[in-house]
Amino acid sequence: MEKENIAVGLDIGTTKIVAMIGKKNEYGKLEILGVGKSKSLGVARGVVNNITQTIQSIQQAIHEAENNSGYKIKDVVVGIAGQHIRSIQHTDYISRNNPEEVIGGADIQLLIDQVNKLAMLPGEEIIHVLPQEFKIDGQSEIKEPIGMYGGRLESSFHVVVGQASSIRNVGRCIQSSGIELSGLTLEPLASSDAVLSQEEKEAGVALIDIGGGTTDLAIFKDGIIRHTAVIPFGGNVISDDIKEGCSIIEKQAELLKVKFGSAWPGENKDNEIVSIPGLRGREPKEISLKNLSKIIHARVVEIIEQVFTEIKAYGHEDPRKKLIAGIVLTGGGAQLKHIKQLVEYITGMDTRIGYPNEHLAGDSDEEFSSPLYATAVGLVMNSIENKTQSAVRKDEIPQPKAPVYRAPIAESYEEMPDENVEEKIIQNVKKEESTGDKIKRSFFDRYVDKIKDFLDNAE
Repeated sequence: MEKENIAVGLDIGTTKIVAMIGKKNEYGKLEILGVGKSKSLGVARGVVNNITQTIQSIQQAIHEAENNSGYKIKDVVVGIAGQHIRSIQHTDYISRNNPEEVIGGADIQLLIDQVNKLAMLPGEEIIHVLPQEFKIDGQSEIKEPIGMYGGRLESSFHVVVGQASSIRNVGRCIQSSGIELSGLTLEPLASSDAVLSQEEKEAGVALIDIGGGTTDLAIFKDGIIRHTAVIPFGGNVISDDIKEGCSIIEKQAELLKVKFGSAWPGENKDNEIVSIPGLRGREPKEISLKNLSKIIHARVVEIIEQVFTEIKAYGHEDPRKKLIAGIVLTGGGAQLKHIKQLVEYITGMDTRIGYPNEHLAGDSDEEFSSPLYATAVGLVMNSIENKTQSAVRKDEIPQPKAPVYRAPIAESYEEMPDENVEEKIIQNVKKEESTGDKIKRSFFDRYVDKIKDFLDNAE
């Protein structure tokens, strides 16, 4: 019997950390086996700023997911975001020695390797190199050059760049939590896999993922990613404004935003008031819902205008670059009342809220089809695509004390404690299973290898 392909995604956000375990069912839909959620401590605007707190939050989410699913997690695909991420457009070419030979995967890899050598700003590294359209001997708009003939192979690239130290810190947190890093995915790309259809990507669409600390943007046209950006503002800034404007504590501000908040001030009447308990015996505080939505409106307008500036920078006003499918909003911030109407008003583009339920199995918990879980669902889908065997049933884990398992590994691991022996056995099983399965290496895989080498040498 074929071993089931269990995938694990880890979404390290500014407000929450989500570990999600899933597998594909017989209909090709994602069946969620378990989810763990913890408050994200030690992450600000998508960047780790306290390693110890982040490790504790990751361990809590992993532990909860394991308990809910009955699986033991070995490795995870992690989402990368944060204000340090930026993207550039770059064009490069190679001259082929023999134009009479057909263009193969090796030629494209050579071109990608050439782009990977681009000089970046100090402390920055290329994370992602995405070929867009190819040109062969002057013939442009070629999407698939393999199998064609030509001497000069040229391509435009979407290059994603980030701070190496920030990404290595994420790698360090994963490793210190007792699990391995099996892949890295740019968070807006993961969210787009979960909530966008292929038709939307072809027609042209802007995905806006409003998270706690950052707002991520990914623009697709003709099925190809054209632009990515990270705006260093998210739902947390709205809560901070409510806290300052209403002179209340953070917890109350967050609750007010979620329960009574609206991005459109005209919706609330002047006499609608909510009473908030005072601190330690003080008088309750009365807050007008109209004033509350004015505070929220001002900040949301600022976030959307910054995103719209990025959309215009991509060239949305050019008829050939027009985003016919408009905007898709996802992430926790997309749950704010009337945000869809406000985005349509500011941008003049068709807008919808993106839910990941299209890819989920019919019997999935309704909670997981919330925009809040879009990135986590996308990361699990990415892990499934890479055919990773990221978790095993707890009842299938071989017991290290049984002599049947000790015999073959006594020489190689005799000095190791029992729990490491157990881990090694699981890793060996994984290696044996994956030898016949050649995984299609993504551009991120080599970067993951680089991070692993760095972490190993830093020991």
